[in-house]
Formats: sequence, structure tokens, C-alpha cells
Amino acid sequence: MTDIFISYARSDETIAKQVAGVLAALGYGVWRDDALPVHRIYADVIEERLEAAKAVVVLWSVEAVKSQWVRAEADAARNAGKLVQAMLDGLVPPMPFNQIQCADLSGWDGDPQSAAWSKLAASVAALADHGVAAPASMTEPRKRKLVSVCVLPFANMSGEAEQDYFSDGISEDITTDLSKVSALGVTARNTAFTYKGKAVDVPLVARKLEVSHILEGSVRKAGGRVRITAQLIDGATGDHVWAERYDRDLTDIFAIQDEISKAIVDALKLKLLPEERKAIESRCTSNVEAYNLFLMARQYWIDGDFGQSGRERRVIRICERAIEIDPGYAQAWALLGLAQANLRYAYAGNETLNDGLAAANRALALNPTIAEVHLPRAWYLAMLGRDEEAQAELTMALKLNPDSWEANKEAARIFYRQNRLADAIRHLELATELADEDFHSRGMLSALYLARGERARACDCASKMIEHVEKALSRDPDNGAALAYGALSYAASGDLDRAREWVARAVLLDPDNMYMRYNLAWIVLAFFNAREEALDLLAPALAKSGKNLISLADADLNLDALRNDPRFQQMIKAAKKRLGLLPKPISPAAAP
Repeated sequence: MTDIFISYARSDETIAKQVAGVLAALGYGVWRDDALPVHRIYADVIEERLEAAKAVVVLWSVEAVKSQWVRAEADAARNAGKLVQAMLDGLVPPMPFNQIQCADLSGWDGDPQSAAWSKLAASVAALADHGVAAPASMTEPRKRKLVSVCVLPFANMSGEAEQDYFSDGISEDITTDLSKVSALGVTARNTAFTYKGKAVDVPLVARKLEVSHILEGSVRKAGGRVRITAQLIDGATGDHVWAERYDRDLTDIFAIQDEISKAIVDALKLKLLPEERKAIESRCTSNVEAYNLFLMARQYWIDGDFGQSGRERRVIRICERAIEIDPGYAQAWALLGLAQANLRYAYAGNETLNDGLAAANRALALNPTIAEVHLPRAWYLAMLGRDEEAQAELTMALKLNPDSWEANKEAARIFYRQNRLADAIRHLELATELADEDFHSRGMLSALYLARGERARACDCASKMIEHVEKALSRDPDNGAALAYGALSYAASGDLDRAREWVARAVLLDPDNMYMRYNLAWIVLAFFNAREEALDLLAPALAKSGKNLISLADADLNLDALRNDPRFQQMIKAAKKRLGLLPKPISPAAAP
């Protein structure tokens, strides 16, 4: 039985063990994530243990504050009235946890008689020994808005899976619009999209998400017409509060979104302030064709065949068409710059192509609040080895929008190459939450967990990809990136025969995708210990790829099993020589 759940950052594992040991000596059943079973989904086990625990001890530190897992676990404990907090390095917990009492275990040596420990133990005892409620000052449950809504992903009724980008975009825009209403609580997009494609029991979902209302609907787009249905449902009773069907020309899409948002505000009897009304009506573009093209380009960017330059070239073409239609479309300019930067740095022979800086600067001039405009510059600086300046660009992007999927993913990719694994993991964990369908981020996250020796987490993360991989393959059966991560998903799930089939299929269908070959190499190393096969997969990749992949191979801990292999050493040396990355010899005259 779990009496105590301990939440902590991986870097604080030593003191977490101490805390667990002292609590166990007091007779409590203690659980922390070193007990995760390898056959279960990580998030499911965490949720079960959190719910079962009588008290949740959260150990705050600099790294814990950065962890999305620790924050989520602390929030769940606070809402359940069973949060017990301790500081490990004197750092005050982040908002809103800084409003709750917190024991200070800075410098604690494991002494159960110390004053700091006595404070923590007393709170644990109040919760776990007799099941009594913690003092109000310890829990201070979050003040929720009386009226709140979750916008479930609108169903794509167009009969074409490739139209998902459009219905998803409408759902996201309505969520964004409603978030501008100060009197209304709105569930985050990433939480709502976990229900995509699923039949839901509305009262059950409303209770789980702690919202008063659910908005659901559907989108059918055909030619120049669009039909949108929407219904607002009372989360307690399941009754319809408001429902409407819009059958209009596609050019009316923005007006429909505005009407839905305002109708919900009216149905909930909320007051819409003038500035909120203006914010809802504000759009990045007023041109429906440009809007549709941007949504299409972004979907290709999320689940296209990473490793084939056709992905970047397709996104570039679509974005160029969007800004040809609307030259003031800042978001399209920003995505254009990011695709141009990736095309330049990801593939050998592309070093003379556009670096994306001009497009990013244009987006910045149009709208300086867009986070993504800083990403092409971050890559430009990182590829020059100017890591501190690249970090500054990433910091600015994440300051402008901490929940930008693009900013978090690109930050992780850059940090991965700099061997900053903790930072890369933190940003990839958030990226996978922000765009659940992004199997590529989940695959990279699995690789990072493996690099840190966290095999159970890696397998759990990888096993969640297959649904999104198969969806991407339904649109593009030759998608090498999807095939590689499908192989990873099956291998992580223990279906090694199926994984082998997918490896062979990937190499057969997309042999020139060098990033796919690279990913397959570390997969066969990790799950089959096949060194020669890994080297055979890597040989063309290292011989043909650009600086981006070579810098990754140079830092990737998942390739450490090959570091001392003469063949691997020769391949890396040849790649660096080809790209001018070898250190220049010091001339005798210059030697000290």
C-alpha cells in the first residue's frame, strides 16, 4: 500500500532516497519512480500512485522547478489536499506553491531529529496516520473559476485524414479565443487533445478535468464550403446548453469562430469586456486561403518525413504561397524561416541555401511577440559554435511563449547536440504535451531517456508513438521517420519480431533518408546489440549528411558502444574532414 508518494527531479535522487528511507523506517509505505514496472505505461502508474497516496512529498530544487513532471505531480497533490513540500537548495517553490508552507531541508544530512525534518514529518503524520485533512495553510486549494470549459478537438467529418489539420486548427483557435475571456477558465489545448478521436462520457470527462462545461463539435470542409456543428454541454448533467450548425462559404470561417466564442460567452451568461471582444476578433490573417495553407504547412512540419529534404521544401513552398497571398502573415513568415534553416543545416550540400534569417526578421518586424522568429537565428549561431548567443535566442523565444511547441522542440534539438540532456528532456517532455501527434519529439525523448540510462521511461515513452506513427503512414506510406520510430515503438513494447520487420521495411522504402538510418542505428544497438548492423546503417549517413547530424553523432551517448570501434572512428573523422570540422593543425611558428 502507498502511504507516501515522493516527487523529485532526477538530479536529487540521492536525497530522495534518504527521505524515503527515513519515512519507511517510521513504518510508512513509500513509493517513488524507481519502482516503475517495465510493462506499464509510465503516466498511468504515476496517476494511480498519486491517487492512492495519503500524502505527496514534493522535493523542490532548481532542477525540480524545471521539471514538468514534478510540477504536475505537485499540482495534483495540492488539488487533492495532500501536498507536503520541502526545499532542498533554499529555492522558494514556484507559483502558486510559494503560497504554501514548506520545510527547508537544505543541507539536511538524514537526521530524523532535526527541526526541518520534524516539520515535514508532522505534516506527513497528519495526512497519512489518521487520514485527517491537512491544515488549510498547508494545502490552500487553487481558487477555480466557477465557470470553465474544455474545448474537445472538433471531429474531422471531411472523409479525408489529411484534413485533420483544418479541424484541429479550428479547435485550437476557439480555445485561444475563449482563453481571452477573463471570467472563463479554459482547459489547455494539450490536455483537451488527449481525447482526440475518442468517444467520451461528458460528465466523466468534466469531473476528471474539473470543468463546468464541455464544448464539442465537428468540421466538414469540401471545396469552397464548410459546415461546422458545435454544442456546449453541461458537465454535471450532460444536457445541451447551446448548440448550432453553421453551413457557410469557407471565406466565413473566421466569422464562424467569432460567433461560436461569443455564443458560448452569452450562453454562460458571462460579461465580455470591450478589450476581450477586440482580442477575440483579432486574427493573424484575414485571408482564409492563407490561413488554410499555414495550417497545412504546420501539419507537414509536425509529422512529415524528417530526414528527407522534401519535407522542408514542401513547407517552404506552402508558406511562400501563403505570404504571397497575405504578405503580412507573420506566423507564415516565421515557419518559412524555420523550414529554411532546417533545410540548410540538416542536409549536406545545402550550406549555400537560405539560412532563414531574412524570413524570421520579416516576421519580427510584423509581430515582435512571435516566439518562433528567434529559432532560425538560434540554429545559425549554434552551427557556428556560438552556443551562448544561441542560448540567448532560445531564452527569448521561450520567454515570449513558454508553451510554443516549435520553440521547445528546437531548443531540445540544440541542447541534445550540446550534450545538455536534462535541458533537452525538459523541453521535449513539454513539446510532446503540446503536440501529442508529434511522434518525432517522442522518439527523440525516448533516445534521451536511454542516453541517461532510464530504460523504463524510454520504453514507456516509445510505446505511445505507434498510434501517431500509423496515422502519419496512412498519409505517406514511405515516411522513413515514421517507419524508424514505429520500429522503436515495437521494440520498446517487447515485440522484437515486429520491430525487425519495420527496420527492414524502413531501409527498403526510404534508404536515402539519412536521419532515419541514424535513428535505426541506435535502435538496433539498444534493443538488439547489433553493432555491425548499426555501423552499416550509419556508414551512408555519416558519409553524406551535413553538420547537424554529424554534431549529433559526436555527442550522442546512445552511440557510445561504438566509440572505440576503428570503423566508427574512421567514419566520424572522414565526415568531419569533409565538412571542415577537424581542428586545424598548429603551425610550428605558432606553437608556444
